[in-house]
Amino acid sequence: MNIRRANERDIAGINALLYQVHRIHAEGRPDIFRLGNKKYNDEELCAIIANVTTPIFVAVDENETVLGYAFCIYEEVKNNPSLMDRKTVYIDDLCVDATRRGEHIGTALYDYVKEEAKREECSAVTLNVWCLNEGAMRFYEKCGMKPLKVVMEQELLL
Repeated sequence: MNIRRANERDIAGINALLYQVHRIHAEGRPDIFRLGNKKYNDEELCAIIANVTTPIFVAVDENETVLGYAFCIYEEVKNNPSLMDRKTVYIDDLCVDATRRGEHIGTALYDYVKEEAKREECSAVTLNVWCLNEGAMRFYEKCGMKPLKVVMEQELLL
């Protein structure tokens, strides 16, 4: 397995995984997510891949088949009167193909993101995880992450 920056040749493999992630969310919260869709279209993926501040890292096998990905966004706070200057990498999405889970691909991707973040002089790795995705929550906790803040919700009957 090799981990590298994604390129346009990886879009088909990335799309397959985007559908897998979206399905988990749509099945868990059909009131929010539309079943059968995905987060980005091909044009948006091309723009993300081309942008140096939004790297997508892919784990690929010897045939260049995408096994997993990590969508990242470098974020920086500077000269904010109430916040300290800080550079972080935000993991917008991390997915491993459902057929390859348990092979430590996700851990390898996460570790790769951490090393890239250190090279970019980031002070932290951040992400959001849906409470419905208990497997992902356990995975991130095993990686050493802990809650930074919590978004709360009270559904209203209409």
